[in-house]
Amino acid sequence: MTTPYHFLPTLASQLTEIPPDSIVSRTVHSDDRLKVILFGFAAGQELSEHTAARPAVLHFLAGEATLTLGADRFEVGPGAWAHMPPHLPHSILAHSEVTMLLLML
Repeated sequence: MTTPYHFLPTLASQLTEIPPDSIVSRTVHSDDRLKVILFGFAAGQELSEHTAARPAVLHFLAGEATLTLGADRFEVGPGAWAHMPPHLPHSILAHSEVTMLLLML
């Protein structure tokens, strides 16, 4: 019998290592309404400007980064949170090792 929920005791256990000069991602949940991806950025790594077809939420869990949303640039750290509408250009530059949760709605 399957459960009607998805439980993780700790998200950190999903990213055991972030190798230097890399960005890693792990899908921790996916269904027809929500996709949840945990990202780990090594210091200095950049997710270049792009857009997404779906609304999304970015939640920064650890580290320091520059987040660009459209024409606006923000210095973010643990606890930073952003909701983005579809097709908004955005990018992320990690200044330290960064862990970020992406929720695609």
